[in-house]
Amino acid sequence: MSKAPALRLDRLLANLGYGSRRELQIMARNGRIRLNGEVVRDIDERVPLTSEYAARLTFDGEAIDPLPGVVLMLNKPLGVTCSHKDSGPLVYRLLPDRWQKREPKISAVGRLDKETSGLLLMTDDGAFLHQIISPRRHIPKRYLATLDRPLRGDEAEIFGSGELMLDGEEKPLLPATLEKISPHEAALTVTEGRYHQVRRMFAAVKNHVTALHRVSIGGLRLPEDLEPGRYIVLDATQRAAIMSGVPDAGALTKSPAEER
Repeated sequence: MSKAPALRLDRLLANLGYGSRRELQIMARNGRIRLNGEVVRDIDERVPLTSEYAARLTFDGEAIDPLPGVVLMLNKPLGVTCSHKDSGPLVYRLLPDRWQKREPKISAVGRLDKETSGLLLMTDDGAFLHQIISPRRHIPKRYLATLDRPLRGDEAEIFGSGELMLDGEEKPLLPATLEKISPHEAALTVTEGRYHQVRRMFAAVKNHVTALHRVSIGGLRLPEDLEPGRYIVLDATQRAAIMSGVPDAGALTKSPAEER
């Protein structure tokens, strides 16, 4: 069995955003860092990077934040941008201040535009991020769309054909599944992540999306009681649910138009 990686405790806490290594030395002397309830004086010590060790460590009487490799599920509110740099309200500012100082940084897994709400994954795990956003994975994403005009009745056939071309693109969309909820509401499941894809799909059938909300990614659903702007840390079962039912990247099918 391989030995767990280790890191100096002051570096670990600095990477989690609790302060600089110099600041943490002072915090330790003030008794703010404890292990098993006992004050930690020597924070130069190398410690194992394991959840078992982290569970015994507290800062100001509270359990420390999750170790690197964390995955969050956020209920993104309207009017917030998935960016580190844009002006205006940013999705990262919905996290605790110190989380914005973590290394490696926490990033959104894909993006929801400013006027789209719902399930947004965030992580500092680069390998996990790229696995989810890989165009070869075709992970299903389900959206609830409110429309300006009533559904015509042929949208499900058009979206499911694998032949719909969006303006300015050279490849047809993969088949998508539409379920009518009411004349002005539909649930749409897509397996790609093209720019403003859902809005552009409805525009292609002469309709306009007035509200858009993502409710699931893979087998992971947004909890109904998770309020906008709030998040939860995913456990191993929830992370696995994202990939449930998703085919291996090497065994994916093409759209009917690509097969011809």
